[in-house]
Amino acid sequence: MAIVLCVTGSVAAVETVKLARELKRKGFQVKCFMSDGACDIINPYALEFATGEAVVTKLTGDIEHVKYADEDLILVAPATANVISKFAYKIADNPINTLLITANGYNTPIVFVPSMHQSMYLAVDENIQKLKGEGVVFMEPKEEENKAKFPSIDDIVLQVQRATSKGGLEGKNVLVSAGGTYEDIDPIRGITNRSSGKMGLELAKESFRRGANVTMVTGRMDVEVPQIFNQVKVESTHQMQRELEKTLIDHDVFISAAAVSDFTVEKTGSKISSQDNLTIKLKTTPKIINKAKEYNPAVFLVGFKADYNVLENDLIESAKKRMREAGADLMVANDVSEKGAGFGSDDNKVILIDDEIRRIPLSTKEEISAQIMDRVAEKII
Repeated sequence: MAIVLCVTGSVAAVETVKLARELKRKGFQVKCFMSDGACDIINPYALEFATGEAVVTKLTGDIEHVKYADEDLILVAPATANVISKFAYKIADNPINTLLITANGYNTPIVFVPSMHQSMYLAVDENIQKLKGEGVVFMEPKEEENKAKFPSIDDIVLQVQRATSKGGLEGKNVLVSAGGTYEDIDPIRGITNRSSGKMGLELAKESFRRGANVTMVTGRMDVEVPQIFNQVKVESTHQMQRELEKTLIDHDVFISAAAVSDFTVEKTGSKISSQDNLTIKLKTTPKIINKAKEYNPAVFLVGFKADYNVLENDLIESAKKRMREAGADLMVANDVSEKGAGFGSDDNKVILIDDEIRRIPLSTKEEISAQIMDRVAEKII
């Protein structure tokens, strides 16, 4: 995939070297255009180093605005009030706006990443809405310190991947539960599990890349959830169940990747003395996945079954049993005792179970998520 990164004169231009390098790491070929204002903030040589390509700072007889206008994506990051407003009214008085107008004629996808003072951002809202009506995508900035700030590099890369992906889930609403739940023992102690939330996060990212509208209901997470997702934070199993009961009806796909506690505790109202000999009484919690089809009979349900140190046939049979109980459409089974896989790891080894059984060897959770979502997309089309 080839993209053009247009850098304009916001102080956030200092982040674009990192952005360009990350895009390259994700396999994109990157060509940069820079405005005069951007060149006042960073030297074009920095982006030439990051991309391996000469930077366009002015148009020449090589007609760069035509040569690069029909790439796979035009990314304007950061986008100032100036470049947004000029493009809204198709004013071509610099290389970047001339490129954008030409790309518009080719129907090349365009993504803007605004970065400016909050008052300026509000002032150009009419122009932003005009461009959105023409199909231009705008990322929401981080609103801090009375500024509309540059989003995280990871969020921008994710948006670029979405804009250039093969799609398959456009218009679908995908709900992903992730992370571990926490059950109180007393006001300062509790029981939980080793779930990091990494698998759920990668599935949410892959759904987003393919065009879905993504909501995450999260327990305790060791990883950061992108700002571009709608995130609902919960703590206990019962809180997660209540949230899913409220939201599941509006979704086409539910990926139940959270490591929900099987037990809760009869909580005390005050701190238990550390001097006491303590017996904790556990009681079972409801299986959230078993309620999903009650809340939304039409939802495509993806469940997870984790076991510890079991034979493969036993793992498969256990997953099939859970699948029947929940009415799940696809189950993902894994043995968390596998070395280098499971909780907290970036890798996993899983078995996909529906009307077929597919074994995925030890792979990154990102790679596994792509294969899971391939299967989901096949089934719901």
